[in-house]
Amino acid sequence: MAREGSSIDKALTVLEAIAEHHRVTDIAAETGVSKSTVHRILQSLVEWGFARTDGNGGYEPGPRILTLAGRVMNRFDPARQASGALSALHERIGYTTHFAVRSGDEAVYVAKLEGRRPYQMPSRVGMSLRLHCTAIGKAVLAWLPAEEVRGICARTGLPRMTPGTLTEADDLLAHLAGVRARGYALDDAENHPEILCVGAPVFDHTGQVLGGISISALAMDMDREGLERLAPEVVATAREVSLALGAPRSAVRD
Repeated sequence: MAREGSSIDKALTVLEAIAEHHRVTDIAAETGVSKSTVHRILQSLVEWGFARTDGNGGYEPGPRILTLAGRVMNRFDPARQASGALSALHERIGYTTHFAVRSGDEAVYVAKLEGRRPYQMPSRVGMSLRLHCTAIGKAVLAWLPAEEVRGICARTGLPRMTPGTLTEADDLLAHLAGVRARGYALDDAENHPEILCVGAPVFDHTGQVLGGISISALAMDMDREGLERLAPEVVATAREVSLALGAPRSAVRD
């Protein structure tokens, strides 16, 4: 809703609305801006190339938005955008905090904050991690189509890392349904016999899963119940990072 009397707010609200609405009436209803003002703003946006007519009496985003978006994305660093939320999570919980992004059939750590514990995790920025047996990996897989998950399983072979590793595609898919329902994934010593993690998905500006946020601890310092108690913190941080990356609110959990 645009603030009363702010022409800039009204213009930005209309610009944002044309991503989902095309008719002046619908845009006015969505934004709370009068139809005459919406029409005037749209005319200016068309002149600037940020909107264009769709040939059916409506409007749609214009080519200048794509040009601007392309320039921004070339300079866009997800780790930098996530740094504030990661630091806040790390400060609150004191355990090792990670941010990883998907890269093909694996994920890659792009940020790590070492925990305030008397030990260090073997992970490092730039290190790859398997998707089927890590908290971040399973958080990513849970928001991919089943056939895409099956393709990854076929290519990677789902190697057994510990006795708790899921090594059958059907078992993994059933497990991922629970991950989606909860909103977070657990690595209960499935990748390393002495390390436990909880992770939640991060989404990009298109609403697609980009990667995930996790916290990790040694089994001697954390149990499954402890991970689940911290899960809401991780989910909230992943949501904050997703929104910072431009994810639609409909793509992230409240």
